[in-house]
Amino acid sequence: MELLVEGVSHRYGNLQALEGIELAVREGETLALLGPSGCGKSTLLGIMGGLLAPSAGRVRVRGAAPPGSLNHFTYVFQDFALLPWRTVAGNVALALEHHPLGAAERARRIEEALRLTGLEEFARAYPKQLSGGMRQRVGIARATAVRPAVLFLDEPLSSLDAQTRELLMEDLVKIWGRERTTSVYVTHNLFEALRMADRIAVLSRRPGRVKEIVAVDIPLAERGAPEHAATITALHNRIWELIRDEVQVADREVHDG
Repeated sequence: MELLVEGVSHRYGNLQALEGIELAVREGETLALLGPSGCGKSTLLGIMGGLLAPSAGRVRVRGAAPPGSLNHFTYVFQDFALLPWRTVAGNVALALEHHPLGAAERARRIEEALRLTGLEEFARAYPKQLSGGMRQRVGIARATAVRPAVLFLDEPLSSLDAQTRELLMEDLVKIWGRERTTSVYVTHNLFEALRMADRIAVLSRRPGRVKEIVAVDIPLAERGAPEHAATITALHNRIWELIRDEVQVADREVHDG
């Protein structure tokens, strides 16, 4: 399934958050949304996922959902959004409870999602017993259990320490290598975007517009290889040149506010 963003603009009262966004998220790709603070990345993600109606323009889908998909759109949030009184398996099961599945199919999907995210040994554990990285794995397992047509991730690694973030990036790369779920990934981290995305939509500061879409033409599993280091560095520098001045302005706005 493809996602098409056509002339999307959005206002919050007198504040113009987004203006004239044109994007296509291709089937099976991960598109990162990257830009300075306050550029409207999360607003755009909410519009793309149907959580927020745009002030102008539209978002539409093209093509069919993949086999076995229970939700067209599913989110992974920064704050994990787990129920503390449920076990790991119980939190994953939550995403399946409103779908007409038999007990065997529900159990199979839970087991598969836990295996995919390396959580089989923690099925009976509770969120309070887990590290931040493990809790986010539960959120990812819950999302993959419904086999979404499009997966939306809103800065899912930003609250984690650097080492845990690196481990989870490796896990997500493995998952996407197997599943090829169409995904939209919001981040403010250039390295993260270059590690995770097939293409990066670079947004301007408010009102957010698409400045450029940068393709990362290196297979996901090979991006850490030494032979690609120069290419990754060049892409990093190119994107930084696009946003550096606006990041400095946005940083001063945040501190002055």
